[in-house]
Amino acid sequence: MGIRIVIADDQAMVRAGLRMVVESDPGMEVVGEAADGRQAVAVARRTRPDVVLMDISMPRQDGLSAARELLGAPSPPKIITLTTFDTDENLYAALRAGTSGFLLKVSPPEQLIEAIKVVHAGDALLDPAVTSRVIATFAGRAEPVSSPALDELTPRELEVLRLMARGLTNAEIAGKLYVGEATVKTHVARVLMKLSLRDRAQAVVFAYETGVVRPGAA
Repeated sequence: MGIRIVIADDQAMVRAGLRMVVESDPGMEVVGEAADGRQAVAVARRTRPDVVLMDISMPRQDGLSAARELLGAPSPPKIITLTTFDTDENLYAALRAGTSGFLLKVSPPEQLIEAIKVVHAGDALLDPAVTSRVIATFAGRAEPVSSPALDELTPRELEVLRLMARGLTNAEIAGKLYVGEATVKTHVARVLMKLSLRDRAQAVVFAYETGVVRPGAA
């Protein structure tokens, strides 16, 4: 079966454009559309998609609120938030909501297709155009908050978390640590399990909020 997708955006032309891009890939299928957040929640619950493309700014219920509602239910879909503006506030809010991806609506079609595949596979994705803002977003936060869960990590798992938070892929982490990519995948899975995190996007948030990684540090 292909990847099942719901598109939520209050502009009909934007939904049509997204549908055209998504359905250009034979491995993907649009199973529903929504024009506002409340409708997005209802459609997603009815169609059980793998991925939801969620506009942040929508009437009746905004995309972030709808995302939180969906992610709070059992077996939630992966959610990629879409926005016209690459603001730190939007990015941080999306990450805090537990979404797996963040893309600008002006991103090229191939980037959208790749984003869907990446989050469906269990990884997190940040638009390259806004990745550099992640550091600035967390740089202005208050003092790091300690977490007892960090004590559960081995030194190697802590290092993997640091590298994940800096945006390295499994292959890049493997190269830095001189281990196989399969070993890195195991470490990543254990880190997420021990910290009760859904995916790498939440790992980024956790790492900066607890001071595991600090902006500007090597």
